[in-house]
Amino acid sequence: MKFTYKHTLAACYTGYITQAIVNNLSPLLFLTFNSTFGISLEKIAFLISANFAVQILTDLCSAKIVDRLGVRGSIAAAHVFASAGLIGMGFFPYLLPDPFAGLLLSAALCAVGGGLTEVLISPIVDSLPGDAKASAMSLLHSFYCWGQVSVVLLSTLFFTLAGIENWRILTALWAAVPFVNIFLFIKVPLCPFVEDGGEEISLKDLFASGTFLLFCLLMISAGASELAASQWASLFAESGLGVSKTMGDLLGPCMFAVLMGSARLCYGIFGKKIKLAPVIAASSVLCVISYVLMVFSPVPWLSLAGCGLCGLSVGIMWPGVFSVASERYPTGGTSMFAALALAGDIGCSAGPGLVGIFVNASENGAEWIARLFPNMDAASAGLRTGLLFAAVFPIIMLAGILRAAKSPENV
Repeated sequence: MKFTYKHTLAACYTGYITQAIVNNLSPLLFLTFNSTFGISLEKIAFLISANFAVQILTDLCSAKIVDRLGVRGSIAAAHVFASAGLIGMGFFPYLLPDPFAGLLLSAALCAVGGGLTEVLISPIVDSLPGDAKASAMSLLHSFYCWGQVSVVLLSTLFFTLAGIENWRILTALWAAVPFVNIFLFIKVPLCPFVEDGGEEISLKDLFASGTFLLFCLLMISAGASELAASQWASLFAESGLGVSKTMGDLLGPCMFAVLMGSARLCYGIFGKKIKLAPVIAASSVLCVISYVLMVFSPVPWLSLAGCGLCGLSVGIMWPGVFSVASERYPTGGTSMFAALALAGDIGCSAGPGLVGIFVNASENGAEWIARLFPNMDAASAGLRTGLLFAAVFPIIMLAGILRAAKSPENV
């Protein structure tokens, strides 16, 4: 069989679905881990922090890994780690003396796979022949959203049909996705990240550029804008509408992911002739509006609509900044994408955490919310206060992209 660049794109799309699997499958099983192994929820919550920490560490080390293994070897290794982590999720807790240690090992393997995938998939697609780089990047990142929705819906369907007690079978089934993709990446054609045999710019030179530092700030803002809403979407749906956990997941994270993926898909199809910076700026304004709608709407369903609108508004931010930075720094290569991915992961970790701090700090002191909504409980009032704080991230994004668009700097 002759492999073409279409197969390369298919492998990259599957790579982002893999990343969605490793990031979103284990949270669906947290309560199962708690009841099956007797692991405290505090320890289980630590798995999330460990996942982000290992991904950030992988981002930092990715350039050296690629230098040693090459692009093809590194992206294949990423899928080996992801597949091993997903299979290990169902076996390590039973094989190791401490079940939590088994889950932690599984999370670490998944995080290494996810981190390498995040760093390498975007430059692989960016290096392929074609003029519509931004559209291709946006379409690529939409597959993370479709993967996230698929994980929630298909896993929920599996639990309904086969029972939650068979969750180990589910982890093995999902592990088949990265396992098959290993062999696809071994065969598909790849292009050099820097054209015409040019030399890749060093991290030192990148960070000496004020505009690149601005792009890093934009990636932090993009990750924080996205995760601040999506990580709290389920709780917001439950507290605002009084629905069940399952319905909260469907109305919160699923709706958020569908609309975020739709934004990326639409730009991927129709955005070839549209300048990216104005789209990012407009999306930032829409994101601020969505946060304000979530916080101040007196109608619960309208607040939930604000949550979905937020997913639509953040869709273009992450891939958009990647594309603008790649156009500004054509010799950036692996180092540039690794640095941007690191900044984005920092935002993904910091955004929900800072919202949580504001939620805890304001639950007993959100008098201004109580005056606006007399019947609202303290927890819901605190959550709205935290989400209002999150509006600062798209405001930073708006200011930053306007400044970057005016900068003439190019490396």
